[in-house]
Amino acid sequence: MIRMLLLCLAGILLARPAVAEEIDPFLWLEEIDGARSIDWAKAQNARTTRELESVSVYQPIHKRVLEILESKDRIPYFTFHHDYIYNYWQDAEHQRGVWRRTRLDSYRKDKPKWEVVIDIDRLAKTEGKPWAWHGAKCLEPSYRLCLVSLSRGGSDAVEVREFDTKSRRFVEGGFMVREAKSDIDWLDANSLWVATDFGPDSLTTSGYARTVRIWRRGRPLSTARTIFEGQSTDVSVNATTLRDSVEGRTYDLVTRTIAFWKSETYLRLDGRLVRLDIPQDATLAGIFKDQLLLTLRSDWTAGEKTYLQGALIAIGLDKFLAGSRAFENLFEPGERVSFGAVASTGKRLMLLTMDNVTSRLYRLTHSSNGWSRNEIQLPGKGSAELNAIDRERDLVSYTYTDYLTPTSLYLDDAGKTGMLKSTPKFFDTTGVKVEQLEAVSRDGTKIPYSLVTPRDFVADGNAPTLLYGYGGFEISLLPGYYPAMGAAWIERGGVYVVANIRGGGEFGPKWHQAAQGHAHMKNFDDFIAVAEDLQARHISSKDHLGIMGGSQGGLLVGGAFTLRPELFKAVVAQVPLSDMKRFNKLLAGASWMAEYGDPDKPEDWAFIKTWSPYELLRKDVSYPEAFYWTNTRDDRVHPAHARKMVAKMQAMEHPVYYFENMEGGHGSGTTSRQRAHVTALQYAYLWRLLR
Repeated sequence: MIRMLLLCLAGILLARPAVAEEIDPFLWLEEIDGARSIDWAKAQNARTTRELESVSVYQPIHKRVLEILESKDRIPYFTFHHDYIYNYWQDAEHQRGVWRRTRLDSYRKDKPKWEVVIDIDRLAKTEGKPWAWHGAKCLEPSYRLCLVSLSRGGSDAVEVREFDTKSRRFVEGGFMVREAKSDIDWLDANSLWVATDFGPDSLTTSGYARTVRIWRRGRPLSTARTIFEGQSTDVSVNATTLRDSVEGRTYDLVTRTIAFWKSETYLRLDGRLVRLDIPQDATLAGIFKDQLLLTLRSDWTAGEKTYLQGALIAIGLDKFLAGSRAFENLFEPGERVSFGAVASTGKRLMLLTMDNVTSRLYRLTHSSNGWSRNEIQLPGKGSAELNAIDRERDLVSYTYTDYLTPTSLYLDDAGKTGMLKSTPKFFDTTGVKVEQLEAVSRDGTKIPYSLVTPRDFVADGNAPTLLYGYGGFEISLLPGYYPAMGAAWIERGGVYVVANIRGGGEFGPKWHQAAQGHAHMKNFDDFIAVAEDLQARHISSKDHLGIMGGSQGGLLVGGAFTLRPELFKAVVAQVPLSDMKRFNKLLAGASWMAEYGDPDKPEDWAFIKTWSPYELLRKDVSYPEAFYWTNTRDDRVHPAHARKMVAKMQAMEHPVYYFENMEGGHGSGTTSRQRAHVTALQYAYLWRLLR
């Protein structure tokens, strides 16, 4: 007995160091609404706002940014809904916003006549909830009935209600789904596709729906019939019905997202689901005139031909289902030319591509003779974005912008293009210059970056410089007109830099995959290479260089300053990831393991820990005085990432700022006042450290 007790005691003693290593003293900050967590955040907010609001530039920047955000001269972006165009709008009188509509002829005028359909401020006041608008899905072709999504405080979780645009009222006894991370769409006027939280075992480990069901009007949601069930380890499942207004056909599609870049797509035929025989990493880009459109993330040999990674290909759906794999190439990538987006107007396709980090726009038409393509000339070497499509009238609106050109909105009407609206010049660009430069990363890869220099700029290393990056999830950073940044930074003499690092999508899937998973350190290598290049060219120096990034970009800047603290003077980490040991256990984090790896697997953790900001922090290292901010209601990237990073830095006696907005979701606030406040705090911080 004594021998057994001694053996047990020895086992306990031997286990103690390992257990101690696993204990995180800041786990309590993962309790989102816990009293201790909220009190901690409020105390941090008080100190941060007190110090940063006292910086001389805070008030003028706040005033200027708020004026920009609430300007009535901003472009009212819209969607086409039958005879109307609909717009969601916020200004000084409508902090939470209004959903409104007008006719296209009225919209063309300097002062359109708007009709308010839903007043979110009034609804929030009446119901006593901080509602934020999250969009509407309206039933084609009449668009009378809509599924309106409302979020509490801007979170991803929404409450969905049926709304009648004719009476401008929520439908009494109509469809309603309680607050959840739902994916809901119309099947027909009396049926919905519903993927939502149905209780125990109905969600994936990422927190999204695991089942797709059909819900019939007039019946309880609990009676909705399950059509498809995914695995608990999947990211999500969802369903939609595509309607071809020209051909008059409908296509019922169910998608099972296995991992962030892997999915299966099913087409419902005669009441049964048929899986489309396409690669799991291919994306169904749409069905146009019975043509199946696919984009490829890897080379695919189908039939007698190999289709290239990054290509857009098409085939007749009936031919495909009959076994043909004779696709047509609608777009093939080049060394620095990649696919951007595609959308159907009903009679033609609109194709966006990226050519060395600038946009090109094309019209594609299909006939019995095949495909033809015509380019729409853009005003310059900036970026374009498809805005709204009207398939019935063959209309498409799109925007063009660059770093110095205010955004303009164009309408392409059956091939005839004209400008509808343009953003005012919100900041002075006199003497401002833009150029594209390249840095060389550790492995010799050339990394492009955009450099925006202010009036009277001199390359002597003394210019306050802000380096921005993202570099993940195949998302591209293209040139854009950023009024708040321009007014708060460039106009005041700051240099602005955007790094097009690997992990992004600027040069297609290969550019993303080069920094994915086990190769993710290249993400940081590229960003650090740009920082070093800025200093080598004497554009800036370590005492005047700041970095900024949000979400994945927040992880990027957090990793960059913990890996190379001597390079930077200031760091702004916005709604960031930080604790990469536990990211897969926090909210939607499990869905990102395809991007970063699985920290619970020793072979993955071996490389994740080499760049995880939370893991890299050391007490005996001198770090720049960083500024972390997040939102309590962010239910995508858990606020604990920022909270814990800051708490750990403070415990190590490293100076750091922290701000937590109590609303905002995965953004900077739900109202213009909240966004102006957060923006002004950031630039006050940057000017305080970098001037």
